Amino acid sequence: MVNALPESKSKSTQACYSFFYCRNMRRIIAEDLDWSLATVSSLSNLCLQCIVNNFEERPIYEDLTSSEKDFIQNRVSLSLPLHFAANVFPDGVYWKRCCEQKWKVCDVSNYGESWKRMFFERQLENIVELFVPGITEPKTVLDMVTLCKDHIKKLNIAQLLPPVKEPQTEDEEQASELTLANEDDKSGMDHFDFRILLGKLTNLEELHLVYKVKSCGMNFEWSMFEMTNRDCESLAKALKSCKKLKLFRLHLSHLEDKKCRLLVKYLLDHTSLRTLDFSHNVIGDSGARAIGKLLTKSKLEILNLYDNNIGGPGAKAIAQALSKNTTLVSLNLCLNRLKDEGGQAICKALLNNKTLLHLQLGANGVTWLTALSLSSMLAQNNTLKSINLSCNTLGEVGGNALEEAMSRNTSVTECSIHLTDIEERRVSVINQMVWNNQFRKQETNPREKNTENAN
Repeated sequence: MVNALPESKSKSTQACYSFFYCRNMRRIIAEDLDWSLATVSSLSNLCLQCIVNNFEERPIYEDLTSSEKDFIQNRVSLSLPLHFAANVFPDGVYWKRCCEQKWKVCDVSNYGESWKRMFFERQLENIVELFVPGITEPKTVLDMVTLCKDHIKKLNIAQLLPPVKEPQTEDEEQASELTLANEDDKSGMDHFDFRILLGKLTNLEELHLVYKVKSCGMNFEWSMFEMTNRDCESLAKALKSCKKLKLFRLHLSHLEDKKCRLLVKYLLDHTSLRTLDFSHNVIGDSGARAIGKLLTKSKLEILNLYDNNIGGPGAKAIAQALSKNTTLVSLNLCLNRLKDEGGQAICKALLNNKTLLHLQLGANGVTWLTALSLSSMLAQNNTLKSINLSCNTLGEVGGNALEEAMSRNTSVTECSIHLTDIEERRVSVINQMVWNNQFRKQETNPREKNTENAN
């Protein structure tokens, strides 16, 4: 309230005095209690916010500065049509927001530090994993591929759904069982046809597949956990179009010899393929022969055949190719059926091979005979760095042969021989020799030591 003015002043003087007095006493009382002059947006930010609010109707982006683009990406709605956002926003904050909204765990380091690549790879994986043959329209996949084909470098498909079976009467079920018993796999279930997809992903470098159904519950059938002949044929033809493919992994899919040979046939001309993983399947000797042929024609560096049915003849075929191979650095044959026939053949092949660094022969039923062959090989091979012979019956003779070999070898820095019936004292001696090799290597290559510590 304004105090009373002196009555002696003239009316004009009183008016002037009142004006200046009131002006000095005025205060702004905002209706918004949080209002503050310090938070008033600048004109440029108000303009940018106006662009954000009307972005879909009038997208203004390319002519903005980098900071202004960040402002837009941080605030624009995530409900923009995907075909619209894909063509407007490059990799950046917008795609990070999309990923964090859709998935709880977002490790961008697995995607080359690219949020846009992460979003599109995981989005495409989700579409393929939920694709139901005969129900889902292929256009669903093709529309997504049009948007993301330049960003896809890796696909990890953890599930492939079979067609939905319609309910059958009892007579129809009996007729169906008789038909399946007398016919080949031609009437079996088919899964997603990769021919409509892989040929369009020109930058694809890694493909991880498994033919199985997650959380099938009481609807379990063995056919849900294997690929059919038609699946294999379509996949093989699709792989041929992947010119940049470096890693192919097909595991837990009941891959047997016939299908393995077909896949390998279409992989023979893949000059870019470096890693092949057929682990946890049922590949036998015939499939192993095909893989041996692949070793002679390709530039594979890692071959993983863990947990299959490869026996002595199949191992011999791989060994023959290994003796001439100059690119393979890792071979995993654990949990097969090599026996001494296959184990000895692999060891003899390494007398001529000078590139293999890691050999895994665990759980293959090999005995002291293979240990003797390995001992002779280690006396001449100074390339091999790690050996796994665990879960075999090497016994006292095998342990003695390994101890003698390791006493002369300086290259092996990892040697797994647990559960091999070698007495503990001898195991300790062999382990000590391996540790000495590790120590000498670290002293010789301190830079490599620092790298290992950092990892």
